[in-house]
Amino acid sequence: MAAIMGMTYNDLYAAVGIHSGLPYAVAHDLPSALTAMKEGGPTPGRQRDAGVPGAERCSPVVPTIVFHGDRDTKVHPRNGDQVIAQWTTINARDGAHNKARVDPQVTVRRGQVPDGHAYTRAIYHDASGQAILEQWSVHGAGHAWSGGSSSGSYTDPKGPDAAKEMIRFFYEHPRREAAERT
Repeated sequence: MAAIMGMTYNDLYAAVGIHSGLPYAVAHDLPSALTAMKEGGPTPGRQRDAGVPGAERCSPVVPTIVFHGDRDTKVHPRNGDQVIAQWTTINARDGAHNKARVDPQVTVRRGQVPDGHAYTRAIYHDASGQAILEQWSVHGAGHAWSGGSSSGSYTDPKGPDAAKEMIRFFYEHPRREAAERT
C-alpha cells in the first residue's frame, strides 16, 4: 500500500517506507498478485503500458526506504529489488534532475545486529548528496517485520529495527511546505 500511495499521491507524502512489499502496479487481480508475491513482479521494462504504469503521474517519486528479508518465502525478495528498479526508472524521466536520477551515487554498507541478523544497506544519493532511496536487505530473515517485538506475529526481533530506521528516514525528508516554513 505504501508503494501505491507514494506513486499516486506523491504530492501528499514526503517519504514512504515499504517492508516486504510489491512494486507499484505489478498486479491487477488476485492471480497476478499471488504470482508477483511468489516470483517477484515484472521488472520495469517488462511491465504493461510501455514501462511503468502511472509514471506520467508521479514524477518525481517521493524518497523511499525499503526493507526485505532475503529468506522471505511469502513475498519473494526480488520484489524489494524491483521497487528500487521501478523508483529509479521513473525518476530517470525527471528532466530537471535527470543526471542525479539516472546515475545516483550509491553507498553500500554492511552491518550486523548484536546477536542478530546481518544486513546490507544501499543508500542512493542525488547530485546534492541527499539520500533519496534506501534499500535494506536483511540476511537470513523471512517474512517478518525486522526488529519487531518477539511477542508479535510476523515479527523478527533479531533486527535491524525497521521502525526506527523508517522514522529516521522520514525525519530526514520533511514535506516541502514544512521545510520551507522553518
